[in-house]
Amino acid sequence: MTRKIKILAAVALLLAAAAVVCYWQVREFAASPLTISQEKIFTLPAGTGRLALEAQLESQHIIKPSPWFGVLLKLEPELAKFKAGTYRLDAGLNVRQLLTLLASGKEAQFPVRFTEGTRLQDVLQALRSSPWIKHTLKDDRPETVAAALGLKEDENLEGWLWPDTWLYTANTSDVALLKRAHQRMKEEVAKIWQNRMPDLPYKTPNELVTMASIIEKETAVSNERTKVASVFINRLRVGMRLQTDPTVIYGMGEKYNGTLTRKDLEAPTAYNTYTINGLPPGPIALPGKASLEAAAHPVKSNYLYFVADGKGGHTFTTNLASHNRAVQAWRTTMKEKNER
Repeated sequence: MTRKIKILAAVALLLAAAAVVCYWQVREFAASPLTISQEKIFTLPAGTGRLALEAQLESQHIIKPSPWFGVLLKLEPELAKFKAGTYRLDAGLNVRQLLTLLASGKEAQFPVRFTEGTRLQDVLQALRSSPWIKHTLKDDRPETVAAALGLKEDENLEGWLWPDTWLYTANTSDVALLKRAHQRMKEEVAKIWQNRMPDLPYKTPNELVTMASIIEKETAVSNERTKVASVFINRLRVGMRLQTDPTVIYGMGEKYNGTLTRKDLEAPTAYNTYTINGLPPGPIALPGKASLEAAAHPVKSNYLYFVADGKGGHTFTTNLASHNRAVQAWRTTMKEKNER
């Protein structure tokens, strides 16, 4: 009996020693760094099991082949609760951190930028160029997009998307992102409309957004926006045409080649404010919050004209004679620049 006990004790000791060795091997494997040298986007398909995950990680050279992967998941079962999705793997993660990330369900966030001053077509192109977006729109015609968003026939999506960097997870649909941006714009415009200055010449929020889009296209100088707004509002009040080039360009569509001619200014379109009275029928671009606020809270002035000053800003004037002098000054400045 004594000999058997000694043998059993020796076997138990060996097993315990082997278990300790295995435990430390598993710990070392869990703490070992991934084999990636730079950020990697990793997609875990739905229904992936432990063996398939291990094979996928090894085949993509994310981890080294090891006999301890399955043992780690058995010793720490919370790591085995990985969730399908697309994840951002940073260089420097170890195996345990990788499995913790996959179990967290915290998928990678990808950015798409809707920029102030751009059109709906530019937004749609940005979505088309984003590889992680699920593209569901059959085409980029405004009516197709409006129908996909469930807009009414008289609702115009142009200018009604909130400009921002929108974050999304892989396989988010283009329509879902557009709905988020449209809803945010409606909410922001509603607040600005509610708090607008009294007695402005706007009948609807769409007219305010239309004015804001023109301001957005006319100046990128923050302290000029309320002045630009005042010029156009003063013109509306006295019955002058707005005569703003960006509306002409918008109305020309694909015919615009980068240069405006007198013929273009005289060619009637629904948006040509040289030929129509009042505001155009809708926005011509995405206005940012600053332009929306400027349209809702213009500075009080007598300005009726403005022209570029050749230095990045504009000269504002109250009468045609002063405006003509400002135009001549701009021409002189530009000539001097071209001669340098």
